Amino acid sequence: MKNSIEKVVVNTSFGKQATAMSDFESKVLPEIRTELAAIIGQMPQVRPARKSIAGFKLREGMAVGMRATLRGAKARQFVSRVVNIVLPRIRDFRGIKLSGIDRDGNLTFGIKEHIVFPEIVLEESKANFGLQITVVPREPMENEEAIAFYRELGIPFEKEAVATR
Repeated sequence: MKNSIEKVVVNTSFGKQATAMSDFESKVLPEIRTELAAIIGQMPQVRPARKSIAGFKLREGMAVGMRATLRGAKARQFVSRVVNIVLPRIRDFRGIKLSGIDRDGNLTFGIKEHIVFPEIVLEESKANFGLQITVVPREPMENEEAIAFYRELGIPFEKEAVATR
């Protein structure tokens, strides 16, 4: 393979849940952190709000999300698990949209519920959150080259709609 994966960035946010619950940071935040750590294989970094927004009941410094950057073998293993285990478990999955590839060849897609990962036990999960996954190749590439690269990794893309008359 000419190109390889440089890193995989996994993000999640829970802004609405954080402002809705008064004891969010003491009860639910550790649960989300341990579940996300089980999914990605390392502890995520808590991301604070940069500024206060009164309309959203958000204060500067409140935890609004988490992120983790996977590199090397962990990144390759994570992409493999997502492609072979997680995506087939998503209900009504039709493929990842080609518009998820940006001009540098990075692929970004979302998973609406974290419970599709086999590490999560549905009955024990207290919080529901989604993930945003960004796969960054080692070198920037054109769109067609990026599509071929991701197809080689086994990522299923959405079939283009065929116009019928």
